[in-house]
Amino acid sequence: MKTALVLNGPNLNLLGTREPAVYGSATLADVEQLCEKACAAHGLKLDFRQSNHEGELVDWIHEAGRLHAAGTLAGVIFNAGAYTHTSIALHDAIKGTGITLIELHISNVHAREAFRHHSYLSPAAKAVMCGFGVQGYPLAIAGLAAMAV
Repeated sequence: MKTALVLNGPNLNLLGTREPAVYGSATLADVEQLCEKACAAHGLKLDFRQSNHEGELVDWIHEAGRLHAAGTLAGVIFNAGAYTHTSIALHDAIKGTGITLIELHISNVHAREAFRHHSYLSPAAKAVMCGFGVQGYPLAIAGLAAMAV
């Protein structure tokens, strides 16, 4: 059984309390439960992580590259938060490992502040999802499962 790695970047640990009008009232623990159910429905194991530290996220993507090469990883769903708009290091890690990665955003970043309209990750991602709220996570898992076939 392959694994879906779901990575969450900075401030996603604040889900449920941070700007509920934008991000909703679901907590990160609620999101993890949604992902667990979606993975079970698609025959995947779940590895769910969150970090506020860019270097740790880079390390996890490198780890994902090794797991992908070993054939045990279906791919990565990555909500990089604000690092989406600032991190060339994350772009390089994704591109350098060759992993299948879906970039995910809870809100529609294109309907928000102009600085959120550019993503350094999109050119290295297999797909991009935004604006579905936390329901985007199970949708992304379904997409990842379809790509892994």
